[in-house]
Amino acid sequence: MTDEELVVEFALTRLDNPGLDLQEIAALVVRRVGTERMLQFASQNLAVRGELRGGAFDSATEYVLRVVLRLRDGDDG
Repeated sequence: MTDEELVVEFALTRLDNPGLDLQEIAALVVRRVGTERMLQFASQNLAVRGELRGGAFDSATEYVLRVVLRLRDGDDG
């Protein structure tokens, strides 16, 4: 899944759940994409953060949110 596809998934989930905050929407996206993709997101997030360990679901949720915010706000490096 590309970053752009992830943002589309996030946007569609947000349209379906307008009352939720960004963290809650990211969690819904992670639940919907399944275990394999969750682990991919988690590993990518841990790599970006330079950490060797972390909770897979929480890390995957953080990755989704990080991608959405980075693309929304612009990639500052």
